[in-house]
Amino acid sequence: MALIKQIRQRTGLMIGVIAGGLILFLLGGDLLSPNSSLLGSSSNIVGEIAGEDITYEEYVAKVEEVKLANQQRTGRVPSEVEMYSIREQAWQAMIVDRVFQEEYSKLGLTISDAELVDMVQGKNIVPELRQQLVNPQTGQFDKSQLVAFLQSLEAADPAQQAYWSQQEQLFAKSRLRIKYDNLIATSEFATQAEAKEAYKEANSIADASILFVPFYAVKDDEVEVSESEMKSYLSKNQAKFKSGNSASLDYVSFNIQPSGADSTEVIDLINELTIELKNSDTDSIFALRNSEGQTPFITIPPGDELPADLLSNVNEVETGMTYGPFLTTNSSYVTYKVTKEYEGPARRRASHILFGTEGMDDAAKVQVKEQAEKVLEEVKADGNFAVAARQYGQDGTAQNGGDLGYFAKADFVEKFADATFAAKSTGLISNLIETEYGFHIIDVTDIPNAIYYKIATIEMDLNASDATRNEAFRKADSFAANAGNRNQFTENAGQSDYRILSATNVDAGSRNLNNLQNAREVIRWAFTDASAGEVSPVYELDNAYVVATLVNKKEEGEEITLADVKDQVELQVRNEKKAELIQSKLAEKATLEEMKALYPNAASLNEIPDLKLSASVIPGIGFAPKAIGAIFGIKAGEHTQPIREDVGVIVGKLNTITPAAEIGDYSAYQGQITQNAAQRTTYQVMMALQDLAKVKDYRYKFF
Repeated sequence: MALIKQIRQRTGLMIGVIAGGLILFLLGGDLLSPNSSLLGSSSNIVGEIAGEDITYEEYVAKVEEVKLANQQRTGRVPSEVEMYSIREQAWQAMIVDRVFQEEYSKLGLTISDAELVDMVQGKNIVPELRQQLVNPQTGQFDKSQLVAFLQSLEAADPAQQAYWSQQEQLFAKSRLRIKYDNLIATSEFATQAEAKEAYKEANSIADASILFVPFYAVKDDEVEVSESEMKSYLSKNQAKFKSGNSASLDYVSFNIQPSGADSTEVIDLINELTIELKNSDTDSIFALRNSEGQTPFITIPPGDELPADLLSNVNEVETGMTYGPFLTTNSSYVTYKVTKEYEGPARRRASHILFGTEGMDDAAKVQVKEQAEKVLEEVKADGNFAVAARQYGQDGTAQNGGDLGYFAKADFVEKFADATFAAKSTGLISNLIETEYGFHIIDVTDIPNAIYYKIATIEMDLNASDATRNEAFRKADSFAANAGNRNQFTENAGQSDYRILSATNVDAGSRNLNNLQNAREVIRWAFTDASAGEVSPVYELDNAYVVATLVNKKEEGEEITLADVKDQVELQVRNEKKAELIQSKLAEKATLEEMKALYPNAASLNEIPDLKLSASVIPGIGFAPKAIGAIFGIKAGEHTQPIREDVGVIVGKLNTITPAAEIGDYSAYQGQITQNAAQRTTYQVMMALQDLAKVKDYRYKFF
């Protein structure tokens, strides 16, 4: 609130403010306080940052803050899956607040009042506001919405004012972090020699023949792995298996799948609805009332595809015809009726490269125009519009090669739309187009199309019925009730022919149990309520009921034993011994063909005509940086020694090599190296500061 009066006098935003989260935040203190019956005073610590305890109340307040910002940005309440990401963002924000604030103070970094005013209404408005306040017709930031909001803010209710005050603080914190990161980033520099080497790696190309022998070429029973070998491997590689709080569980999954009767019921229903839709005179109303899909009645404009399930089953649609039902990949049945085909406003597709000039004086605009004209000539010469758009574009389309998709003439500012729709054919518009946003290079990629379709859709989900779910729960509940400990769990599962699955070294914060999605409650039980050998109650997941038993738990920092990771260690040791066996046999042969003949069914011999020195992956094989480096280190006609990679054993033969041609200017590579190093350094500094802060995360006990 500190700057509302200053801002209101000069400009401002029509952001819909969501107050519900703030109300929960204000009321939540009593519900979740240390004296609350919900939480005991000794059990409300969710973590520790730089020696400071983080309470449940503090964390929940931060989560609500991030949730509120998310709702403001998306216009909807986040799902439970999205809440996981929001909780992570809140936790990281709390770490950053505590870890970086001391760094800011040491460096004297601050945000002045004038700077904050500029961030919310001046020439450097923060991206958060620019993204929210977009004119739907132009797709560009609309400053008039900002003006309207700030001018009305002083008369707004306290919840709105409190929300804006909170936003000011967030903007300031974000700007401080940018300043800090920029200070670190500017310490990075790449030399011309480094740039030349990067260019050489990216443009040196080898034509190579590559023999690949996967580990499975040797049968497991051909290699014996002893207990002592596994212990020796683990003692030398403890760091590979180091983890935080982890647990190992056995579990039985009682799948909730639609029965034959469930499927028959849905098919009968969709068939009835299909007949009714076919005979209906009010398609849109009928679809809205009867479909379980999210889009029961849609208008498909020119350029947009008809529904995929319709296109894959019908070659050519006709107005008034009903098609279906079809079984979809989402386990639902769907029927379509082409209600109407008509001509509407023409739409076409184009890409552009924007050179922004907003807020610039005439002299600055002249310089921008000169740059844009230079790039236009480059594109005319080489025809590589998408590359130029990624390199020079100054709006959100740059990363997509400048693609704007399909649009109607009314969707864009007049000068841009007139130039685009005046084009008689696809291709590059020969001159720059100037609008209030700057100079545009435009490439028309599809000519006007004016055919629209109205489609009514009936979709019925194929789900398990209540009777089917109840039967699955009955089995799970009976199994859990009769398994008092892990031994009984194992014995009863065998008697009932239930398959026991194992999940080893499950992280305390994990949300999945092997391939079972959203199994957070099972995992939280393992870390909060369970002791070794205990059997869980029945937990309901998306498509299964689960009963688990805890095998063991490991605290962070606790030494890993062979029993904890025996399967992983055994695999590694076995592969090492297989690699030695394969390497010794291959070394006896002179040619790749002779080597392949040793493992005719498993080995592969492929030609790779365009292998780059900068690559780390060999197509069709996988991650193999040692093999790639070795290939570029031999002479044409030679082959490497057999090299062990994580995926198997590789022998490469260099047929020819095309060295990178010399170029006059390496500045682009120099800049790229510097930029990558700057990003890497800022991340590494952040991680180092977090390590020094000795962050401890106990949130797994609560969420």
